[in-house]
Amino acid sequence: MKTGVISLTIEQHERLDIINKANAGFVTVGEAAEKLGISERQVQRLKKEVKEQGPAALIHKNSNRIPAHALPEKTRKEILRIRSKAGYTDSNFSHFQELLETVHGISISYNALHSLLTAEGIKSPMTKRRFKAHRRRKRRPQAGSLVQTDSSIHDWFGTGTRQALHGIIDDATGQITGLYLCKNECMLGYFEVIRRMVEVYGIPDAMYADRHTIFRSPNADKAKAIDAPPGIKVNETQLGRALSELKVQIIAARSPQAKGRIERLWGTLQSRLPVEFAIRGITDIGAANEFLKSYIFAFNSEFAVEPADCENAFLPLHEGVILDNILCVKEKRILHPGHEFSYGGKLFQLEDSPYVNWLPPKPTITIMASPHIGIKVGYLNYVFDTRPAPVKKPIKKEPVQNVVPKDPSIHRSEYAWNPKEGLLWKPGLPTYHEMQEIVYSIFTKPYSTSDKSSVSA
Repeated sequence: MKTGVISLTIEQHERLDIINKANAGFVTVGEAAEKLGISERQVQRLKKEVKEQGPAALIHKNSNRIPAHALPEKTRKEILRIRSKAGYTDSNFSHFQELLETVHGISISYNALHSLLTAEGIKSPMTKRRFKAHRRRKRRPQAGSLVQTDSSIHDWFGTGTRQALHGIIDDATGQITGLYLCKNECMLGYFEVIRRMVEVYGIPDAMYADRHTIFRSPNADKAKAIDAPPGIKVNETQLGRALSELKVQIIAARSPQAKGRIERLWGTLQSRLPVEFAIRGITDIGAANEFLKSYIFAFNSEFAVEPADCENAFLPLHEGVILDNILCVKEKRILHPGHEFSYGGKLFQLEDSPYVNWLPPKPTITIMASPHIGIKVGYLNYVFDTRPAPVKKPIKKEPVQNVVPKDPSIHRSEYAWNPKEGLLWKPGLPTYHEMQEIVYSIFTKPYSTSDKSSVSA
């Protein structure tokens, strides 16, 4: 019989009392089985064990024994230590579980992790919102048939400064097709996120966006109104023109709920990305954009779904089409003699090439500017490189000497003014050299010290 201090619960005390009465003959085995709610065979086994082991027979054999699948104490302390590190404290429980497995090689179920952290008084910062019933638009059947784009302004680095994260998500699969971070929501951010999508996934059929003036003219709705006055001009934006060249239809959403997939994506990324940046020591936009190139694949493997139709609607970029010549700012200019043109208050010139001399006089050219290509010129199907035009020194005007006026009636032919270099004379027209001074004064303004070969979008 086991000896020592034995602790029994009230239920175990009641069971011991009935078994002792059965051993003493005060109750029958059938009566004991009925009171305990067990079989008579079980009562016979308990009677024998109580006679041999005493009250300890009623204690389960696994009591005070660590289960085989229990979390080791060393692992438990390591998880709590990691949780207390900078960056991890802001992660929700699901994200923290993924980080433990991918970064630290610790595999633990969500329920076990939840029990461990809540037992220590740690709460998940990602609380579930109250479910709000509403009708959701069905997903598109094919990947690439529709993508949603938007920008989220948030303190992504936890420094108190807000940046704008531009993103595109596929409607059919929920895949992120591109992310790009900028200081603010701008055309450059959308150009770069479209570039990443086209280079990796392809060109979609349509893009769902808000009514930001980056995508569409503010006069677009005014021109469609019934009482709209005639003559409202609707100019195409630079981003709208680029998407039109890529054959992508722009669908303007009338509310944030209309493009709910990317709105929900921002909630997820605002919870996860600051943690990912913090544990990797990423504190600047350049390093963040480099990390986002690979992060979208890890995110998609976790959250993306299979489309209803396995056929892909993303189209590859046609052979011979240069994406840099589409994702840029385009403006019309007149090419002046000497293959020069003005842009941004500066004077530029075409680089020498075999095709430059074939250009007609004063053609209408297309200026293409972006951080990737600098400033280039397009004419028909030809693209020309440019350079800052050389600074021309103005001709100094010689001082006028005091000349004694002569009678013009005497030897008039010697004093008659003859036009020089084909310049026709007209009454009141300044002299040829004075005209040169006027022209030079327009085109010889001092250039700024900034780089003349590129512009910021």
